[in-house]
Amino acid sequence: MFTLDSRADVRRQLIERAQRDSRITAAALTGSAAHKTEDAWSDIDLFFGVSGGATMDVLVDWTSYLYRELGAVHHFDLVAGPATYRAFLLGDLLEVDLGFTPVSAFGPVGNGAFEVLFGQSVDRKPAVTDTDHLAGRCWHHVLHAYVCIHRSAAWQAEYWISALRDNTLTLMSERLGHPGDFLKGADRLPAEASSPLREALVRSLDNPELSRALRSATHAFVAELRHHDARLAAALGPRLVDLVTG
Repeated sequence: MFTLDSRADVRRQLIERAQRDSRITAAALTGSAAHKTEDAWSDIDLFFGVSGGATMDVLVDWTSYLYRELGAVHHFDLVAGPATYRAFLLGDLLEVDLGFTPVSAFGPVGNGAFEVLFGQSVDRKPAVTDTDHLAGRCWHHVLHAYVCIHRSAAWQAEYWISALRDNTLTLMSERLGHPGDFLKGADRLPAEASSPLREALVRSLDNPELSRALRSATHAFVAELRHHDARLAAALGPRLVDLVTG
C-alpha cells in the first residue's frame, strides 16, 4: 500500500510535469486535498485545462507517462461534458484521478472543492440537485424491487432495494446541507434522520427478508419526500406503501 510520502512525491511530480507542459495552461487540486480533509487513504485528484484543442493528445501523452514512469497497472475513463477523467491505479494501489478539459471549460464541476494551482478558472454556477428526478428514480426502484421479489430474482431485488435506500440518503443529505453525490455526506447525518434507513439494509436473499427491507426503504423514502414535495408525497406515498405492504 502507498505511503503518505510516496503519495506526496507522485503528486509533486504530476504538478511539476503539468507546469512544464506548455499545452496545460491551468491546473487545480480537487477532491479531499482541496477540501482540506485528506487522510492516509485519500487518492490524488488533479484537474487540468488544456489549450489549443490538444486535450486528447495530452491525455495520450500523460497516460504513457503514468505507465512508463509511475508504474500504472490499469486505468478507466469517465466523461462529463467536455472533460475526460482518467482514473489510474499505480502498483502500490494509489489511485490517481486526472481530469482533462479545454481551458475554456476549466472550472469547478458540481459542488466539489476546487483549488487553482495555476491558470484561471471560469465562473460556473453551483450544481443543483434535481430532487424531482431523484424522486422519480425512487418510485422506479420500488416498482422494480417489488417485481423482482415476485419473480424470485433475489439478487436483482437486492440491487433495486439498495438503490432506493441510497437515493433516499442522497435526498436526505441534500436537505440537511451535506454532499449528496456518492453518499459523501451520509455519514454526517444525525442518527435520528438516517436510522430508519438502517432497517432498509438487506440481511439475506430470502423473499420475506427482501420484502421487509423493501417496506422499510419505501416508508423511509415517502417520509423524506414529504420534506421536498408534500403534494407529490401525498400522491405517491399511499400507492407505494399499499403495494409493498399488500
